Amino acid sequence: MKSIHTDQAPQAIGPYSQATYKNGFLFISGQLGIDPKTGKFATTFEEQARLVFLNLYHILLANNMSFANAMKVSVFMKDMDDFAKLNSIYAKYFSEPFPAREAIEVARLPKDGLIEISLIATD
Repeated sequence: MKSIHTDQAPQAIGPYSQATYKNGFLFISGQLGIDPKTGKFATTFEEQARLVFLNLYHILLANNMSFANAMKVSVFMKDMDDFAKLNSIYAKYFSEPFPAREAIEVARLPKDGLIEISLIATD
C-alpha cells in the first residue's frame, strides 16, 4: 500500500492518510470544505462543497487521476435540505457514466463541517 499526499489539500487531522493506493485503486479519505492554505472552513454549504471538490481534485491529480476515474463517492452532509445544491455542484465534476454514490445526513462532521466526501477511484 502506498500513501498519497499533496500540500494542495488539507493535511490529515488524525492518524490517517489523505489517500492510499494499491492494485490500481485509490481510496481518498473524507475531505472537508477547508482551504489548505489557511486551514479554515469556507462559510456556506456551496463554498465548502466547492472546496471539497477542489481538495479531491488535487488528491486525484497527485496520483495521476481525475474525476473520470471515480468509481464510488460517499457524501456526508449536515443538512439534507442542501441535497439539491449538492447535485448542482456535483454535476460540474462528474459526467456519465456517473460513479456510484450515497448521500447521508449526519448529526455532526469533524470540526463542525457542513459536508464531507470520500471517494474511490481506479486506474
